[in-house]
Amino acid sequence: MLTQPAGKYLPFPPVKLDARQWPSNTLTRAPRWLSTDLRDGNQALAEPMDSRRKLLFWDLLLQCGFKEIEVAFPSASQTDFNFVRQLIEEQRIPDDVSIQVLTQARSDLIERTFAALQGAKNATLHLYNATAPVFRRLVFRQSKEEIIQLAVSAAKQIRQLCEEQPDTHWTFEYSPETFCFTELDFALEICEAVAEIWQPCAARPMIINLPATVEVSTPNVYADQIEYFCRHFTRRAEVCISVHPHNDRGTGIACAELAMLAGADRVEGCLFGNGERTGNVDLVTLALNLYTQGVPPGLDFSQMKQVVDVVEQCNQLPVHPRHPYAGELVFTAFSGSHQDAIKKGFAARQQQPETRWEVPYLPLDPADIGCSYEAVIRVNSQSGKSGAAWMIEQNHGLTLPRALQQDFSRRVQQQTDTHGKEMTQASIWQLFREAYGLRDPMSVALGEYSSQSQANGQLNFRAELLMGGKRKALCGRGNGLLSGAVDALRQAFDLPLSIQDYHEHTLGQRSDSRSVAYIRCTFDDNQAAWGVGIDSDVSRASLQALLNALANYLQTRRLL
Repeated sequence: MLTQPAGKYLPFPPVKLDARQWPSNTLTRAPRWLSTDLRDGNQALAEPMDSRRKLLFWDLLLQCGFKEIEVAFPSASQTDFNFVRQLIEEQRIPDDVSIQVLTQARSDLIERTFAALQGAKNATLHLYNATAPVFRRLVFRQSKEEIIQLAVSAAKQIRQLCEEQPDTHWTFEYSPETFCFTELDFALEICEAVAEIWQPCAARPMIINLPATVEVSTPNVYADQIEYFCRHFTRRAEVCISVHPHNDRGTGIACAELAMLAGADRVEGCLFGNGERTGNVDLVTLALNLYTQGVPPGLDFSQMKQVVDVVEQCNQLPVHPRHPYAGELVFTAFSGSHQDAIKKGFAARQQQPETRWEVPYLPLDPADIGCSYEAVIRVNSQSGKSGAAWMIEQNHGLTLPRALQQDFSRRVQQQTDTHGKEMTQASIWQLFREAYGLRDPMSVALGEYSSQSQANGQLNFRAELLMGGKRKALCGRGNGLLSGAVDALRQAFDLPLSIQDYHEHTLGQRSDSRSVAYIRCTFDDNQAAWGVGIDSDVSRASLQALLNALANYLQTRRLL
């Protein structure tokens, strides 16, 4: 890389635009959408789609709600020509959907394009030619006047051919293909000349497309260019202004959003941004950006996984796991502080589910695009106490006390530090069961037990324990069931056992739901141990939790 790149690369000049309006505008409605996946996206593939994959993609676009779809460059290949014919002849185009095709400003290609569209009910004929100085000088070696004449001649031919096929409802689209690095006055001049031929009106609609064919400036400059054009184009009220941003600088989304603020009515792009070089603008991200601002996008991505699966199958390109909204890991938090904030956000939402969406780190509710909450928090060595606790709660209904979360978190940390890998939900549940006595069979299991209240307020407790295939009788007294059981265990094991923490809750809303109890015991050597018990009888669950805490302590002291 050059230490002084300014000698080789010139900065793009800013637009002189007084009192620009777009910075003060707000996006309050969705644009018209055009999917170019079957044309621009297809041309960007190392192995272009065959008819089967194109039809699969076509059906997906209809399912998502697209009403304008650029389906082919029919004069470029027989495959594209045949696909247009297949859609028309097999009547695969709904009445409210308009197909669009692309053609260069060449007479023979235009003739071929119209042949492909014979019998279409609604069609947009998209004409383009390059207009930027570098193309005029290096590629075409033509003057401005010659470039204008090329576009005008093509527009005349297209109008004549449209009038010869009155059964089709035609829309004409013109693109000064390299608009973003064409002189603004010249872009206006050539678009005015083409519009003069087409004479746009309600009966003869026209689209002016202003593409960022190659990103050459910051998005604010592109917005200035769009606003400048909209201010100065004499037929602005009679045409739809469309934009077609690419992503060479990685700012395609920003360019599209700022262009909409600047007056653009329509956006052309691809699902997940597939397209030549660094791609087209990503329509999924753009639509869901609007959605998360409360603006109905007019597109349906409620089954995002299906959309990803179909696009990956058709394009034979993967969607990145961190892709906005759609990536496998986009809603996933591994960081402990992130997990804690997300967990608290969901807990607050459970208390008031009808409130506005407000969960830290999640701008979109995963459920709105068909994603479950299971993948929101995943556990590795970077996770804190909330990650594993969230997975236990979401998958098994156990709401762990804070101190137990901390204890279990240390165990999870030891595991992940040992093998350095992510822990699955199944492996976390297995570790929890082993750590707190829920394994089967339990090392110290409660057999038959009974309690009897005395006149003095005390309670006599009797029970039978099953330990390693042997039975052990217990007998104790206390002012309640657990205190009686603690007294019995102290005598049987000669241990100064005390309960320091106790929690319980039901697992479900039904009257016959099981209960879970959490007990933390302390011993004379300042050691502590947790136990968890689950049973349809809350008393039995509590007693088993107590025994599991004892078993944990005995195992750490190698006494069991």
